[in-house]
Amino acid sequence: MDFVEQARWFTPVRDGCRPGKVTLVGAGPGAVDLLTVRAARALEQATMVLYDNLVSKDVLALVPAGAEMIYVGKVASHHTLAQESIIDLMVRLAQAGHDLVRLKGGDGYIFGRGGEEAQVLAEQDIPFEVVPGITAAQGAGACAGIPLTHRDYSATLVLATGHLRGANEVALDWPALSRPRQTVVIYMGIGTLPIICRELLAHGLPGDTPAALVEKASLPEQRCVTGTVADLPQLAKDENIKAPALIIIGHVVKLQAQLQPQAVAALL
Repeated sequence: MDFVEQARWFTPVRDGCRPGKVTLVGAGPGAVDLLTVRAARALEQATMVLYDNLVSKDVLALVPAGAEMIYVGKVASHHTLAQESIIDLMVRLAQAGHDLVRLKGGDGYIFGRGGEEAQVLAEQDIPFEVVPGITAAQGAGACAGIPLTHRDYSATLVLATGHLRGANEVALDWPALSRPRQTVVIYMGIGTLPIICRELLAHGLPGDTPAALVEKASLPEQRCVTGTVADLPQLAKDENIKAPALIIIGHVVKLQAQLQPQAVAALL
C-alpha cells in the first residue's frame, strides 16, 4: 500500500507543545521471543509506531490495538518512503508532540541506518532512546547452527553490506574480506551474490572456502543452504533463495551439519 500522510498526525498533542520522545527499537531477527525485554515493553506501551518491512507479524502483534501504525518499509527497488522522507516524517511527528517507536528488524545500528536517524534527532533536540536488538547475523548463526567465531576456525568476525553503490558496484574492501581465519557475514547481498563471490575469488579467497545462505533466520520458514564460495551463486539459484537472507563465509560453516539439529530443535 502506498504511503499516505494523515493530517491528524501533525496536530499538536498539547498547547506549548514540547517534542515527543522517539524510541529507536531493534526488533531482532524475526522470532518474537528473541525480542529484548526492553523492546517488548516499548512496543506494549506504544501509541505510535513507524515500522519497517522486516518486522514480523508476531512482533507487531505486541503493539496495542489503538496505536497508530505507520508502515515505512523498504524492499529492493521499491521504497514506501525514501530514507530522508522517513527521517523527516519522524521529526515532524515528534515535533507535534507524539511519543513514537521507530521499529526496525535486527539492530538499528547495524546496517539499519539507525545512526543516521539518531543524528538528526540529536541535531533537532528531540529526545530519543536506543533499544538494541539481536542483529540478523547473530540470529542466523545461532539458529542455523553456525557459530560465527570458534577458536579452531575463526578469530575475526566481519560484518559487511552487499548493497550496490555507484556504477553498479559493491564497494567493499575485497582484500580484507578474503583473509584467512575469519568469518564474513554479508547483509543484503542476495541480489549481488555473483559479484561478491567473483570478487572474493579474484582477491585470493580459495574457491573451496565453506559458505552458507540463511533465509528468514529464526522464523519457522528458515532455510540454510551450505556449499562453497565457488558454487554459492548456483546454489542460490537452484534453491530459489530470496531475501531476507544472509551470506556467511568461513570455515565455521563446516560445523553446521553437526550443530544444525540442536539449532532446529530450538525453533520448535
